[in-house]
Amino acid sequence: MIDETETTAGTPDSPAHEAHERMSPEFVRTVLDLVESGDVEAAREKVEPLHPADIADLVELTPADQRHALAAAISGLIDGDVLAEMNDWVREALIEALEPHEVADIAAELDTDDAVAIIEDMEEEDQRAVLRALDPDDRAAIEEALSYPEESAGRLMQRELIAVPEHWTVGDVLDFLRGEEELPTDFWEIFVVDPAHHPVGTCALSWILRTPRSVSIADVMKREQTLIPVGMDQEEVALIFQKYALISAAVIDDAGRLVGMITVDDIVHIISEEAGEDALLLSGAGDGDINEPVRDSYIARVRWLIANLFTALVASTIIALFGGAIEQMVALAILMPIVASVGGNAGTQTMAIIVRALATNQLTQSNTMRMVKREIKVALLNGGTIAVLLGLGAAIVFGNPALGGVIAAAMVINILVAGLAGVLVPVALDRMNQDPAVASSVFVTMVTDPMGFLAFLGLAVASGLVGW
Repeated sequence: MIDETETTAGTPDSPAHEAHERMSPEFVRTVLDLVESGDVEAAREKVEPLHPADIADLVELTPADQRHALAAAISGLIDGDVLAEMNDWVREALIEALEPHEVADIAAELDTDDAVAIIEDMEEEDQRAVLRALDPDDRAAIEEALSYPEESAGRLMQRELIAVPEHWTVGDVLDFLRGEEELPTDFWEIFVVDPAHHPVGTCALSWILRTPRSVSIADVMKREQTLIPVGMDQEEVALIFQKYALISAAVIDDAGRLVGMITVDDIVHIISEEAGEDALLLSGAGDGDINEPVRDSYIARVRWLIANLFTALVASTIIALFGGAIEQMVALAILMPIVASVGGNAGTQTMAIIVRALATNQLTQSNTMRMVKREIKVALLNGGTIAVLLGLGAAIVFGNPALGGVIAAAMVINILVAGLAGVLVPVALDRMNQDPAVASSVFVTMVTDPMGFLAFLGLAVASGLVGW
């Protein structure tokens, strides 16, 4: 039989369908109009059928000055699951409006990793107040998680898992699962541990369901498993999940004891966050979140703009040194931006590839020189191609073959330098334990722009095309 509620949930007139259509402006406006007019019941009826992730989207799409009114109108619907799906900045603003006991009630509903995500960004005083309002067991688990470094496996993991001794049979495990009231919300495998609580194997639920009750769990489990150290960076954890196609993995402490597990749904968020983070860092845009306060966005961006200002001053100084040569031939001023622009783009291309290779562990110390040689070859091929096109074009347009030869040679030099900078700058930052995505673009620009001008103007003078 088919549940009639399921057949109507996706109809074009249903709120769920509207949410599925990525929160159309009409739907958001309708809900906000109902809240503004005081028709709270109608607003709740519109929102109630939505998935927690869709409710989170609704709050995020609401203008900042109307969010508290919306949250108050649908307060009973904004639970832990909704907050866990919500944008960090929006969630933080809503939580600030809640009492500590209300935050504690929400945190108690969640798995440890989601509860930590809500509490970790709070002010220290508010954080202590929330922790005091929690049950002792929940408080101990969250305090332990908060003791680990940010963006580590310890922060990411959840402590709710199924661990059984290896002397149990499949029947013992099934009876335990059916009789235990407090089980994790989602799990795909059972961890098998020794008396010291060290993980010795793992067993997928599908294996347990298809195995006779009398069989020992030790005979069904897979002894080879991927163990995640509690202090491992979340980006490395994501790479391990991706490499070995994991659904979940055990997290162990320094003594090798099982302390938690990480599931693939958390990793999907991490992969998305890290990819977006690297792209934003390359541009110097900070968190790049549209919900980030204006002041924080300003602080994050202006420092890199100031750094770019200094790199531009270096390039301008080189141009000033060749001011007399430029005055003799206006064509130099016309062609200079082309050399710098193409060189900068070539450096950016290489830098993006290298940053990604470093982030995914494709580039290590063992293959760095091979990568350098590869990029030199690519740069020479690119430089030669652009040099021929630009050199011929300049010679024809300005009727000066010597000028065409000079800009062609400068283009080869600048693209080669750009390729080397695109490799060496991120690698050097990585060797110094700095995030290669953070400042690579500034340093690469600082190399390519001045070098482009210096090569072009210097060759023009050295070739006798113009005087000093």
